[in-house]
Amino acid sequence: MTTLPGGYMGKILQVDLTTRRSRTEALDRTLAEQYWGGHGFGIRLFYDLVDPAVEPLAPENPLIFAVGPFVGTPIPLSGRHSVVAKSPLTGIWGEGDVGGKWGMALKAAGYDVLIVTGAADRPVYLWISEDAVSIREAAHLWGLDAFAADETIRRETHAKAVTGTIGVAGERLLPIAAIVFDGHDARMAGRGGLGAVMGAKRLKGIAAYGRGATPVRDPATLKQSIKAVAGDIVQRTMALKDFGTASGVLPSNELGDLPIQNWRGGLWTEGAQRISGQRMTETILKGKYYCGSCIVGCGRVVEVDSPAHGKIAGAGPEYETLAGFGSMVLVDDVVALALANELANRAGIDTISAGNIAGFAFEAFERGLITRADTGGRELRWGDADAMLWLVRALGTGEPEMAHLLAHGVRRAAEALGGGAEAFAVHVKGMEPPFHDPRAFSSLAVGYATSPNGASHWAATHVIEGKVALPELGYPSQVDRFATVGKGILTAKMQDYIGTFHTLRLCRFLIRIGARPVLDWYRHVTGREVDLDELMRVGARMSNLKRVFNVRCGITRKDDTLPPRLLKEPRPEGGAAGYLPDLETMLSEYYDYRGWDADGIPRPETLERLGLGREAADLPPAGGPVPSAIQGSGLAALLEANDG
Repeated sequence: MTTLPGGYMGKILQVDLTTRRSRTEALDRTLAEQYWGGHGFGIRLFYDLVDPAVEPLAPENPLIFAVGPFVGTPIPLSGRHSVVAKSPLTGIWGEGDVGGKWGMALKAAGYDVLIVTGAADRPVYLWISEDAVSIREAAHLWGLDAFAADETIRRETHAKAVTGTIGVAGERLLPIAAIVFDGHDARMAGRGGLGAVMGAKRLKGIAAYGRGATPVRDPATLKQSIKAVAGDIVQRTMALKDFGTASGVLPSNELGDLPIQNWRGGLWTEGAQRISGQRMTETILKGKYYCGSCIVGCGRVVEVDSPAHGKIAGAGPEYETLAGFGSMVLVDDVVALALANELANRAGIDTISAGNIAGFAFEAFERGLITRADTGGRELRWGDADAMLWLVRALGTGEPEMAHLLAHGVRRAAEALGGGAEAFAVHVKGMEPPFHDPRAFSSLAVGYATSPNGASHWAATHVIEGKVALPELGYPSQVDRFATVGKGILTAKMQDYIGTFHTLRLCRFLIRIGARPVLDWYRHVTGREVDLDELMRVGARMSNLKRVFNVRCGITRKDDTLPPRLLKEPRPEGGAAGYLPDLETMLSEYYDYRGWDADGIPRPETLERLGLGREAADLPPAGGPVPSAIQGSGLAALLEANDG
């Protein structure tokens, strides 16, 4: 057998829940060298396993968890993992990028990849240790929230086990359901409904524990290399260290980036101050949370004891949650937002989708498309914290009926409500966007439009239009955030660049130090010498393979667009007032740079250049019909299943 590079445990664990059997196979060296880890492993294995027509909640839709070569090493900000499946929310490629410590536990147990297929006939959980793999009964866990499930599973397995669990949203197969890792620390595979895939498999949780060490080819030199840049990492991430991702609330508001009142507002200065990271630090902050191997500590630990809102102690809200449940509905009570975050985490729902749904629902109520008869008498009024909290609870359970509909995402809800609701339903390919505005950073327009899993913050590119320079990519200084020319190229480069960081399982905040240290670490860990060109080629290979899968699901240029509110309605005031992105110009530039045709389909020669010549045969011939669009497939079935 050919020796693997350093950084890998060398094993893929496959679990079939239908047969209740597990087996291991060796990790292939070619897979390791061409895809590196994380979602690179995910897309390669997923593509080879899955017919694009598979329904997202079918047993045949695999759920794949993968780490990378840096996980389990001393490399800062490297303790992450990827989760991939076909998305119940969009019907196309779905992926989650997760911090915390679960990925490190899986690797310490001896595995680089976990593939879960099939579906159990009754609730189960999976216990993975270096000694054994077992599928255990979980009827007593079904109905518990994600935190309670974590506590019980750890009592039944190992005190130091790390879990990924679903709450009631995943059990009810809601397409905004997340997988909650690390218990009360709540690191989320939030986007696209991956918790519903887990629920459809009747898999309540996955616990992992081990003591295995990640093999490193040159540990002494690696240690020296880390020491040389550790101070720079901390210095460049000081705002995150001091105030967490919530440090972004105030500058985002000033730049016209913070979404306000379902993306139709322009400036919210006093409100932004009241929900900022600074305000959270002054009021409810009790500590910091560090993901595995992290030296920054952007996670917030909060404590709230409010007669009006209840008592919580644990993970505090991130920027996205503060924006979604705060500025999107004009709620400026940071205590209420902390409680909303707790409710969402326990239920296991994605706060980005849920925040967009809240903005949509409040506007639909304002327009008379949702009434008190739909909400059980509850009025959804802008700025009403109690109404926001009611909606978060309702989305988690899928009750009443209107909440059940809303929990299927704004695309499905707008189609059902009619009355012009599609004009203010903000999504891309069915995925609600993260809370950064493409009217404030033009590259976000093409970034959201082309992201393989729908609008995603992990595919965002606007950091290069902010305060980060990347001379190695040809950007020695900050880029004009409103410019059009060159943004398609910038977006493609950044998607590949950031994507490769993710497949190594590095936090995206590390892009602030550039690629040179990362390439050095790769050499010290794996023993392989690669350059920046190879790093970008790996990123392009993953981007193109995801695109091929999505094209086979019916995705073309017509789907690479933004909702009307972000394309046609300028912000009325603030730092981005009056600007609208020229998406079509940037999109054409993006396709040309990618080597895709005018309809967004990768050309055979492009795929051949990236080592994907075999996959070119899966695409329609030039000028031929593409498959019928199946993004969002299974929504009727989802509704029917949930009703049952």
